[in-house]
Amino acid sequence: MSLEGEVAIVTGGAGGLGAATVRRLHAAGASVVIADVADDPAEMLADELGERVVYVRTDVLDDESVNDALAQAGRLGALRYAVIAHGGFGVASRLVNRDGSPHPMKGFVDTIALYLTGTYNVLRLTAAKLATGEPKENGERGAIVMTSSIAGYEGQIGQTAYAAAKAGVMGLTLSGARDLGSIAVRLNTIAPGTMRTPIMESMGEDALAKFAQGVPYPKRLGSPDEYAALAQHLLENTYINGEIVRLDGAQRFQPR
Repeated sequence: MSLEGEVAIVTGGAGGLGAATVRRLHAAGASVVIADVADDPAEMLADELGERVVYVRTDVLDDESVNDALAQAGRLGALRYAVIAHGGFGVASRLVNRDGSPHPMKGFVDTIALYLTGTYNVLRLTAAKLATGEPKENGERGAIVMTSSIAGYEGQIGQTAYAAAKAGVMGLTLSGARDLGSIAVRLNTIAPGTMRTPIMESMGEDALAKFAQGVPYPKRLGSPDEYAALAQHLLENTYINGEIVRLDGAQRFQPR
């Protein structure tokens, strides 16, 4: 299936994985809504790409905010696709820290809220919007891609909150795909390994080289465009549904 003339929304569309996805979908001929809270980079990206790209400030935990972004997508044409790629923060804390203190509950709740609840919120509201659209010639109304992490499989020491959130996204995938089959919408998830996003690059080349040592092949971090290429394929390939696809160069996280 071609993305030419279609409309997509990308949460976290101003950041590393999301921005690469916006660029790729736009290059494929789609109109794209950048749904993010990072005003400056989002506006710069929208200005750079120009026609067929708009930025809508979007809090993934706020229904009105998400619905505003979906409404803007509807003004560009018939919304068909969504890539849920927003990120934010991480909480590095053990269940019981070295000083004997327990993992901060607020850190756990906030992490689950952003990565799992926020994903679920965008998923449910977007799916409801897609359900109102006319099916394409092949009968499909659209497709959604969520973002997990290989930490959802192999959470490292100090990653319990993040690992739990990302494992929750994995748990949504098959059940959600089965739910959405009744409205002819597909749902898949990407589980990236260590990706060379701007945040990772800020750590310096020495740190990146160390991270790359844990990747069997290719011996490097993944690129945001490789994520975007997979997201595009999952949107376009009409027989991939309910799948979690690892994007990690055969990496398996070690305990630390």
